[in-house]
This record gives sequence, C-alpha cells and structure tokens, in this order.
Amino acid sequence: MLDEIILKLKRHKNKAIILVVALVVLDFLIFWQISGEGRTNRDLRIYFLDVGQGDSELVLLPGGVKVLIDGGPPNSRILGNLEKIILPTDRYIDLVMMSHPQLDHFGGLIDVFKRYRVGAFLTNGRKGEAQAFADLEKIIEENSVKTVVLAKNDVIRYENNHFKIISPDKNTLQAKELNDTVLVAELTSNNSKTLFTGDIGVNIEEELLKVFNSPIDILKVAHHGSKYSSFGGFLEVLNPKVAVIEVGKNSYGHPTAEVLKRLEGVGSKIFRTDLDGIIELIIDGQTIKVLKNI
Repeated sequence: MLDEIILKLKRHKNKAIILVVALVVLDFLIFWQISGEGRTNRDLRIYFLDVGQGDSELVLLPGGVKVLIDGGPPNSRILGNLEKIILPTDRYIDLVMMSHPQLDHFGGLIDVFKRYRVGAFLTNGRKGEAQAFADLEKIIEENSVKTVVLAKNDVIRYENNHFKIISPDKNTLQAKELNDTVLVAELTSNNSKTLFTGDIGVNIEEELLKVFNSPIDILKVAHHGSKYSSFGGFLEVLNPKVAVIEVGKNSYGHPTAEVLKRLEGVGSKIFRTDLDGIIELIIDGQTIKVLKNI
C-alpha cells in the first residue's frame, strides 16, 4: 500500500553553481559534461532502496541526472528496485558512487554494471577484501568505465545541485577500519540538504562536527541504525526532518532502540526500508513528499 507524507523544507541559502558536473580528483579538477537532453523534471527525487541488510540510494537530480550511491549486498535485489524507478528502455546511469568497499555496499553494483552503462565510477580509492571486489573491478575495466577517486572537499556539480564530500581526509583514508573511510556526501539541491553517511561511527561524526555544523533536511542514518553511530550531539546539530534507516533482517539488532530514541528526541520523522520498502522523497523546493512501499 502506497503511503504519502508531506513535510515542510527548512530554508537554506543557495549559491549559483556552474552548469556542468565537476568531479574533483584529490587536488585536480576534472569536468564531466552530463547531457541534459530530454531531462525536464525539476523536482529532486531521492530513493532509498530496499536491498536488505545493506545500503543503496538512487538520486534523480532536477533535470534527470541519475546518481546511484552503493548497491547493497550481492543478492540481486538492486536490479528489481531500479526496474521500478528507471524506464526499461533507459539503460544508463550517469554516476555510481561507492561509499566504501564493504560487501553490503558494493556487492549489488556488479549486477548494476552488467545491466547499465555507467558514465563514471566514484570511489574513495580503497580496495575491498571480499573476493567479489575483484569481480567488481573486472567488470568496471571490461566496460571501460572511468574511475574517479574522491576525498574531503571534492565536489560534484550539475546545474544548481552539488554533492560535497566532507569526509574522509587524506589521513583518514588510510584508516584500518573501512567504515572510517566512507565517502560522506552532502547534497544541496532544491533548497534542501541531504547527508549520506554510509557506515560511519561516532568517531567520524565527532570529526564532522568540527567542519559541518548546520541543520539538514534529510539524513541517511549511519550504519543501519547501529548504536555506535548517530550520537546525540551529532543529531542535535543536524536536526533532520527526515531520517531514513536502510536495514534488513540481521543478527546485529539494527536498528537499535538507542538510535531510534535519539532520532525521536530531535523530532525526526523515521522511515525504515525493512518496514517501508522502497522510500521515495520528492523535493520541490518547498516541501518533502515521502512515499513508502513504491
């Protein structure tokens, strides 16, 4: 059953942005021109995909540019999700971003690269330890997909929309714990701010607060609602109107009661892919429309 909720957006100051996509590779700037042909939808649409115990988000920027962040585990569910959103005749995704190389985030991307042509693959540059990571590298190479390595302060721009990478820095990229190396991205679009946090823990959240201290509208809750993420001070500063937890059947207790309580404490409207299926957010510059079980 399709449920709909409408929330008012916060007000954010917008800045004029160049009409191209800018992919910054460490200290070097690479411009990637995305065609706007046939892309007329002016709403921002963010889909939190139902891929089980893993992460995957599809962002349709105003104008129709498609950015896929992560692909969930290797259970083939990602393709079924995408088929509900992308027309069968459309086999192109502009950008695929892997937040970090853990199997529950990149496993499904192998199927994505088999099914879709991809404009560029965005990564933090770290290699995964699972055997499937070699399979991912192989298909990216076979498809001649350009790989771009990103880190803190790099920016992806398209028209009046931009993703800013706010973590990791060059030192954190070398961390033994892969969750610390997550590409944390802030999306500014249609008077809204969305934060994609991957699997970061409290230690990275504390580092983020040193440079990131303004409210947002939408939060991709870190690490499937683990009690070791989403600490109170972080949530109080972000104060998200919408908090989405991507989670499936698991033995970790995700999402934990502690995190749910913290989110409720800052007034966030909580959505969960295990309960709500695919979650679609439609942002028109004034409101956030939330559709569940699409």
